[in-house]
Amino acid sequence: MKALITYEDFTKVDIRIGTIIDVQDFPKAHKPAYQIQIDFGALGIKKTSAQITALYSKEALLGKQVSAVVNFKPKQIANFLSECLILGIQNGKEVVLLETKKTIKNGEQVS
Repeated sequence: MKALITYEDFTKVDIRIGTIIDVQDFPKAHKPAYQIQIDFGALGIKKTSAQITALYSKEALLGKQVSAVVNFKPKQIANFLSECLILGIQNGKEVVLLETKKTIKNGEQVS
């Protein structure tokens, strides 16, 4: 278990729902990954890189709603600037994405 945090610590993390609108291969990544664009409604479109190629095809990801941390500082990954982090669960060597069961308005905050 990680260190305990306060509720105020948790409120600093901005987790939003967004819809994946574009998925491209990321050949310059060290491990197989995609370059993904996510529509967060009023927050705009943000880019991220995700090592989820084993469980998800590009076609299966298009239109999928995901939850992501949107207030990380951008991170340079090879020739790509990642602006958010899609949330998932480590399942062995693979990551299973956290998904909503119902369609949610893009940009809604997870609480």
